[in-house]
Amino acid sequence: MMNTTYSVTEINNYIKRMFAQDFLLNKVTVKGEISNLKYHSSGHVYFTLKDDGGALSAIMFAGYARALSFTLKEGMKVSATGNVDIYEKTGAYQLYVKTMEEDGEGVLYKQFLELKAKLEDMGMFEKEYKKPIPKYIKTLGVVTSPTGAAIRDIENITGRRNPYVQIILSPALVQGEGAANSISAALERLYDYNPDVIIVGRGGGSIEDLWPFNEEEVARAIFSSPIPIISAVGHETDTTIADYVADLRAPTPSAAAELAVYSIEDLDDEVDSFLSEMRDLFENKLDRVRMQCDNYRLMLQKLSPDNIILTKRHMVSDYYEELISLFEDKIKDAKDELSDYSDEFVSLIKDKLKDTKNRTLLLITRLDELSPLKKMAEGYTYTEKADKTHIHSIKDVTTGDELNVHFKDGVAGVKVISTEEVNR
Repeated sequence: MMNTTYSVTEINNYIKRMFAQDFLLNKVTVKGEISNLKYHSSGHVYFTLKDDGGALSAIMFAGYARALSFTLKEGMKVSATGNVDIYEKTGAYQLYVKTMEEDGEGVLYKQFLELKAKLEDMGMFEKEYKKPIPKYIKTLGVVTSPTGAAIRDIENITGRRNPYVQIILSPALVQGEGAANSISAALERLYDYNPDVIIVGRGGGSIEDLWPFNEEEVARAIFSSPIPIISAVGHETDTTIADYVADLRAPTPSAAAELAVYSIEDLDDEVDSFLSEMRDLFENKLDRVRMQCDNYRLMLQKLSPDNIILTKRHMVSDYYEELISLFEDKIKDAKDELSDYSDEFVSLIKDKLKDTKNRTLLLITRLDELSPLKKMAEGYTYTEKADKTHIHSIKDVTTGDELNVHFKDGVAGVKVISTEEVNR
């Protein structure tokens, strides 16, 4: 008897027909715990139904999934109704679910909620216990599997953002039996190296894979850490007890590295911006000081004795010119009025005018002799206190006073050694 050879497709088609002809498999209700739950962008829901003895792959198409009155969660116990069929491309059979009912939350999920409530009542999730994550770090501690994708992601992100940050890996089991104790011990080992911040986590997985991070032992180890801890467990939709206890939660290990390690490029930009701002502030301050100095210089020039004396001299000169002009105007008026008088009277007037001019010049000469500048040129000085206070009497001066003595060609600072009052 010759053996017949079949193709893979033929075998899969045959098995598919067998499933289709099986009355039990055409409509069956399966009770189990949801694991490996994934919502696809198309709306389809992929998951695994499991119990203590085995697991069954399942899919619920978008049209049926939209009819659900509740949201599926990891660890939830359900009763799923549908048909078992084979997916010919892979040769794997699965349950095609049409309807589903809740059948309890699942043992693991109940344990999760119970521990979460216990630790929350103890205050371990309170913000007051959260340590701030330092902005600039030199060393980064990591507790994770040495062979997993998490450490590679953290190393890649850290190297890209700041290659000067040192990574200290404290290897640990992150799933399976003994993982919780391994994570706690790895944290203890890191304290000897005193890193600036610690990332504790792993990549994604089922609720069973992530369960060590829902253990009370790990929660207490994270809570009691003297060093700030960032939890990075699973994917963005995964939430563990470690996330609640940690000082900061990151959705993924890569995101944790982004939060922990500052960008050296951003720091350079901040420093450049700070220096530019400081230069602007310094230049503005310098401009204000220069303007203030110019104002003080103008005030000093205006209040200096030389300037005051010069101003008075200009005033005397103006008065002289005004006086001459006034006399000339008077003379002209007198000439017009006395034009009809005799030459003798005119001569008398001229003599009077000459006498008046002589007396005026005499007054001007006396006024010039009284000029402070002329007196100073003869050796006289003008003295004032260092704070510009005028001195009118020896009583205005005491021993030890600092004075400014103005000469015709400069100023001398002197200090009073003694004083003596003279009655005149």
